[in-house]
Amino acid sequence: MAVPVAFFAVFFAYPVAAIVARGLQVDGVWQFGRLVDVLGQSDIRHVLWFTTWQALASTALTLLIALPGAYVFARFDFPGKHILRAVVTVPFVLPTVVVGTAFLALLGRGGLLDELWGVRLDTTVWAILLAHVFFNYAVVVRTVGGLWAQLDPRQEEAARMLGASRLTAWRTVTLPALGPAVAAAALMVFLFTFTSFGVVQILGGPTFSTLEVEIYRQTSEIFDLSTAAVLTIIQFLAVGAILAVHAWTVRRRESALRLVDASVTARRPRGAGQWALLAGVLVVIVVLLLLPLAVLVQRSLDAPDFGYYRALTDADGGVFLVPPIEAIGNSLQYAVVATLIAVLIGGLAAAALTRRDAGRFVRGFDALLMLPLGVSAVTVGFGFLIALDEPPLDLRSTWILVPLAQALVGVPFVVRTMLPVLRAVDQRLREAASVLGASPWRVWREVDLPMVRRALLIAAGFAFAVSLGEFGATVFIARPDNPTLPVAVARLLGRAGELNYGQAMALSTVLMVVCAVALLVLERLRTDRTGEF
Repeated sequence: MAVPVAFFAVFFAYPVAAIVARGLQVDGVWQFGRLVDVLGQSDIRHVLWFTTWQALASTALTLLIALPGAYVFARFDFPGKHILRAVVTVPFVLPTVVVGTAFLALLGRGGLLDELWGVRLDTTVWAILLAHVFFNYAVVVRTVGGLWAQLDPRQEEAARMLGASRLTAWRTVTLPALGPAVAAAALMVFLFTFTSFGVVQILGGPTFSTLEVEIYRQTSEIFDLSTAAVLTIIQFLAVGAILAVHAWTVRRRESALRLVDASVTARRPRGAGQWALLAGVLVVIVVLLLLPLAVLVQRSLDAPDFGYYRALTDADGGVFLVPPIEAIGNSLQYAVVATLIAVLIGGLAAAALTRRDAGRFVRGFDALLMLPLGVSAVTVGFGFLIALDEPPLDLRSTWILVPLAQALVGVPFVVRTMLPVLRAVDQRLREAASVLGASPWRVWREVDLPMVRRALLIAAGFAFAVSLGEFGATVFIARPDNPTLPVAVARLLGRAGELNYGQAMALSTVLMVVCAVALLVLERLRTDRTGEF
């Protein structure tokens, strides 16, 4: 635990504490009254209300649209199911900047709806809600569908034989069993939408602002660190409460159910109703998930002879000091280093959490590992600039700062992927190897590693995809001569002109393809033992 604890203390707790202290201290005196002052501002209360309201609405809409998909993937067997599962998961690993750009191409000025019917939704709350559903559809399908596929269907069939209707049997037997999984999925969707940044930044315009967007605005545009610090504290407390409830629901799901092999519960659809349900889910996937990505690709090809892609090789001396295409190499290099760091830190933490003699501190650290997913990435990025600028941690001018920030987001995915597999390893195998004289390192190498190798590769793939698309922290610390892909896309969208817009679409398409390829590789490696996320 020493290395993971030190890593999170230095590169997470310290930068966040430094930026909060900088905002709430004046001449060394804490200004706690600033909390009341900030909360008393009507515009801040409006931001808090909109953040909560849109997160609740996004969560409800996501559940409404995605639960039928969870059922289809859990209970139906049809050609191309595994490929379609990977396609459904692509939006989840896409950077939020790409998601915002895709919906901008679909709903914004000159977008598909604007061309066909003269309708623009890019500055409405509906654009934000639909983009959040697009992003979180896979969370519900994977979390709820993964459990649904392992529920014994004979329990519901027994209720039907005793006279219950199909709806009554589902409501009284299946729904209570799915309750913890639905609650866990809803909490995760609420967490992701509550802290939404890239989607709202691109689609919300000046009208809509979440806490994360407001923290960015107060920090980088208004330079009001005290207001940003107060908003960071509010978001931190809200995220802590969400994660505590999420941990409780996950424990309920793990201990309350007897599950069966998922491979025996799926079958071909029967009857017109089931085929209609499958067709409806496929239509939703095509319209909601594939259409925005297709429009994104089409917009990137609007210029003749791949003009937007060729323009990426030109340096304009404006926003970029180098040709935008160099952002591709920068992002890949940063993501590889971030993946190595995330696998090392997350692997050590997961190994420590699986020990039966782990104390209360170690078990509590499990929940803390999830905090980087919910705490303001903007705060972390700006905190890096504030805190890591003096020896022995003067890293502000070094390239390693970017992969360190990206690794913070990748570690939770590594831990969540490896924990179920490590916990499934029979402790008696380790004990037998130790009795035969194997050292702890040899026990790990010859007992644990062969069993967790595939989970380790999947964890590395998720960490790579997440690191590749990290935006909130990287936007502060990526240097102009070494931009990452998400930062380059955001900067191009921030400039007027058709060429800049087209280049943003081209870079977003490149980023989408790289993430999709990584996810297709993960789907081939996926096993039932590795969990869903």
